[in-house]
Amino acid sequence: MKRQSGLMPSAALADNGYRSEANLKGAAKMRVEAYVAVNKQKHNEVVPPGPPGRIEKTATLVERMRRKLHTVAGRAIDRRRKAIVETVFGQIKPGQGFRPFLLCGVPKVRGEWALVCMTHNILKLHRACCT
Repeated sequence: MKRQSGLMPSAALADNGYRSEANLKGAAKMRVEAYVAVNKQKHNEVVPPGPPGRIEKTATLVERMRRKLHTVAGRAIDRRRKAIVETVFGQIKPGQGFRPFLLCGVPKVRGEWALVCMTHNILKLHRACCT
């Protein structure tokens, strides 16, 4: 993250593909406030509030994250994650028919992803300007 922008973020939002004890430990080590989805949810699914009281000291980091996302603030942040990030992937996958990468190797995959993102942005500009 610091390589891309020159700044270290104070918080990070991630979907449940990044949910692991190792990733949560890494975020804590870097002093980044992480909000990582712990379950797959539908976009309109309402998350019930978490149980009252303190969490057990023996709880794993994933269990602590689940509890954190059940707070009022955690639910609001998770709703923003769904609105900001997930819609883009939802538009790219079915809209452009993009599924697996066709090329191999990190440099080639980065180039392929850059083309996919560029066409996504051009389509957004076209829809905004020409409709």
